[in-house]
Amino acid sequence: MNESSAGWHPLFRRLDALLLAVLLLARIRIDSLAEAAVLPLRQGDVARHWLLGRILSTDAMGLLAQQETIDPIGLLIIVAALGCLLAYLLVDEFVRNERGRHRAKLALIFLIILLTVFLPSLKLILLRQASGPASYCHDGGVIQTEATIDYLLAGRNPYIEDYVNTPMAEWGINEFRTALYHYPYLPWTFLFSAPFKLASEAILGWYDQRFVYLLLFALTLLLLPRLAGTRTRSLLLVMVAGLNPLMGTDLIYGQNDSFVLAWIVLSLWLWARGRAAGPPGGNFWRVAAAITFGLACASKPTAWFLAPFYLVWIVGSETESAGAFLRKAVHLAWPALAAMLLVTGPYLVWSPGAMFDDVWKWSAGTSETAYQIWGWGASNLVLAFGWVKSRFDAWPFLIAELLVGIPLMAALLWRQWRENRLGRVLWGYGLFLFAFFFVSRFLNENYLSYILAFLALGALVQEDAGNRTAEEG
Repeated sequence: MNESSAGWHPLFRRLDALLLAVLLLARIRIDSLAEAAVLPLRQGDVARHWLLGRILSTDAMGLLAQQETIDPIGLLIIVAALGCLLAYLLVDEFVRNERGRHRAKLALIFLIILLTVFLPSLKLILLRQASGPASYCHDGGVIQTEATIDYLLAGRNPYIEDYVNTPMAEWGINEFRTALYHYPYLPWTFLFSAPFKLASEAILGWYDQRFVYLLLFALTLLLLPRLAGTRTRSLLLVMVAGLNPLMGTDLIYGQNDSFVLAWIVLSLWLWARGRAAGPPGGNFWRVAAAITFGLACASKPTAWFLAPFYLVWIVGSETESAGAFLRKAVHLAWPALAAMLLVTGPYLVWSPGAMFDDVWKWSAGTSETAYQIWGWGASNLVLAFGWVKSRFDAWPFLIAELLVGIPLMAALLWRQWRENRLGRVLWGYGLFLFAFFFVSRFLNENYLSYILAFLALGALVQEDAGNRTAEEG
């Protein structure tokens, strides 16, 4: 039975169209408010830019700039995106051929994502190139990561060095700039990016770290329909991931959660290919999937929490004994561990204290120059009730994380053991991250955007990915 004849309530038959409208309007509004709040010079910078300022005539630029909260280029992007939404609604209403309707809808979703995520990112990249390296971008995801690549190419350790003599020193609020003394991400972030920086500087004469993030985000979006089991699920999954109200903005400004997301999604797709191929041909895909997951874990510590869920999924809950489970786990997971150690090991050996201080102690609040209590989580109650005198004070958040995290992890893994499906893996991971970071020292909005991506995957991914191929229209 196809989806259109499944007897759904009319609301659910139009769920994809309704959700797309909600997500697009949220994206437009969030980005327009963000630009108005944090980019006060963009109107003049757009008008003066050698490329952006010449897309329209001077008179047209002046007329469009009268809507002061949105620059002329941004306004035209909004017009085009809303036009695509209108086209989507018309296709949904009037096109009756199911295959053709699905293809048209998917193409329009990709076009809307191009308009509302990729083009605004490229706009800020161009404005930054003309205005200076500390402008129109995020500090850690762009400015600091570019500096770590320079340290790498100069043979210096990014975990030992500070960033006071880089463009990082020009960004942010003085009292909260402790990241000048710490690089909190893992080495795969800058190791993978280094060749792109060299190539970009050879071709363009300059580089922006968002080139890498946009490339990997595009790869993620192309793989997502192959992890969905039906046409409707593929539409919903691509639009929720691609128009994620928070991650889209984070990507535009250059935060790096999409980087680790891409390696995890690629690993899931490779593992699904291995299951579909079966033995012995599937062994190559499974090893590639494990290596890719190891690279995700060598990118950012948030990926580590997926490892228990991922391991139970690939080993299977039908193993006869703990010993059999352990042997199979070692056999399947060793490439992941090897990849992670190969990437992180040299820096850990080079200066274990510096790496531990940057990656763990800084965020845990125990470093000499630690990250502040921040974000939208329960840590605000510590401030509200006066349990610390400063945002930089130490407080035992680790106890709260363990009290919440250990029983929740055990309960989620037990449920997965009884129902070992990919959707359960990803939903459990997203739920665990939400609870863990809710009681941690900080729950920044980019963590919520990352969590939302995995909740979407958990709800919409094909449950037996790899055992059958999704409909690809």
